[in-house]
Amino acid sequence: MKDYRKAKKLVDVSVGESVRILRELQEMSQNGLSELTGIPQSTISAIENDRVNLGVERAKILARALKCHPAILVFPGWDVHQESAA
Repeated sequence: MKDYRKAKKLVDVSVGESVRILRELQEMSQNGLSELTGIPQSTISAIENDRVNLGVERAKILARALKCHPAILVFPGWDVHQESAA
């Protein structure tokens, strides 16, 4: 473990970008995600373009469909070592 180096953060990602990245990594279209979640495609587009707030309930629904923890979507840039939750 002496050779361990902490990864450097290269880019900041918005909430909408985190949704888009996870969706695209799974080779899923907005329409496909809409069918899985029941969230209209237009709303998914608005979330991905940061025109609509994700919200906790939508985050839970999208996280199930994207097979990730909701916190990944809601707090994409969170650094637990630098920021306090309180």
